[in-house]
Amino acid sequence: MNIRKAEPSQYSEIRAFYHSLIDAVGSSTNSVGWKKDIYPAPEYLMKTISDGEFYIAVVSEKIAAVMILNHECNEEYQKFQWPTEAKPDEVTVIHALGVAPSHTGKGYAKMMVKFAIETARKNHQKVIRLDVLKGNAAAKQLYFRLGFQYLHTLPMFYEDTGWTDFELYEYRL
Repeated sequence: MNIRKAEPSQYSEIRAFYHSLIDAVGSSTNSVGWKKDIYPAPEYLMKTISDGEFYIAVVSEKIAAVMILNHECNEEYQKFQWPTEAKPDEVTVIHALGVAPSHTGKGYAKMMVKFAIETARKNHQKVIRLDVLKGNAAAKQLYFRLGFQYLHTLPMFYEDTGWTDFELYEYRL
């Protein structure tokens, strides 16, 4: 598996990746709550790809896993008292991590998160933060096993879920 930044020419392939992922897990017990072209929105995908924040894991010339790493967060993050004090540009936030259904159970999500940790360290970040839709057991288990600390459940608004409970996690670097 090779993890690298996505290229703008890969936008259509990435959008199709998310659509197939949403179709596969949309109604499962590990639903991420995403909706086609709402989250992740096409404009957001293109922006994060163009800004060099979108990462893909490639296996046999096909995208096997994806994620976004940046400093952006839901506005509700600002209302929460995080245990690690850090300026916004010292915080890496993981967004839209997904693994192709044909590649689940192979450790790709774990490799992507480990890559995020390495990238954040190289960029002299203090902490990684993220939120997980309450009830997404697979994501919770992944982050817990990799040393992320569950902190709090907080209602947050996203276009795809409306006001919904999300679990906040932090990994101190």
